[in-house]
Amino acid sequence: MSGLAIEVNGLGKTFRLHTQGDVEIQVFRGLDFAVRFGECVALHGPSGCGKSTLLRALYANYAAGEGSIRVRHRDGWVDMVAAEPRAILDVRRHTMGYVSQFLRVIPRVPALEIVAEPLRVRGVDPADARRHAGDLLARLNIPERLWSLAPATFSGGEQQRVNIARGFIAPMPILLLDEPTAALDATNRAIVAELILERKAAGTAIVGIFHDAEIRNRVCDRTFAIEPFKVAA
Repeated sequence: MSGLAIEVNGLGKTFRLHTQGDVEIQVFRGLDFAVRFGECVALHGPSGCGKSTLLRALYANYAAGEGSIRVRHRDGWVDMVAAEPRAILDVRRHTMGYVSQFLRVIPRVPALEIVAEPLRVRGVDPADARRHAGDLLARLNIPERLWSLAPATFSGGEQQRVNIARGFIAPMPILLLDEPTAALDATNRAIVAELILERKAAGTAIVGIFHDAEIRNRVCDRTFAIEPFKVAA
């Protein structure tokens, strides 16, 4: 694919703290940006400015209070702010992948099956899905003896690599990455950087948070700065 993958206009997000007298905290307002296929954009700004909140809004895990998030999906566009749940799930299944900072461990499900699942739900033969999952786990230095085990007892770095394998296994046109290398050593950080560059070369649009400056400089084409929201005096 070519052209625009994501187009954000006038986006705003407010949190209402119900346990503290319904106090409202404005995270950001009036955000405008766009991402093209084959481009990697890093969200940049100080801690607490809303980088992770913006990623979750793009994925529709957080409901935006205003504005639009138009995502290129199939032969048209879906506004992730206004879309019905069924349309959002279809975008997640076929167009937009998301790698969070932490693996949401599924009890008793082996690592190999966790990684293979995104392919299976897209109709890939289960045996082929498991084969691809094994290839990716091996590339990310997860020993084969661990593939049949649930990741609950894995180290933080191992869990993150399972998480990355799950996020990268399906050829999603759009990828959202929330600090994908945060818990990794230098060797595995380099492998993840290679995976990102390969996806870019294949035309994937990538939006990510990269606190590691070396990785950010290697994989990103540009940054999008988010300034902390300030209430007018």
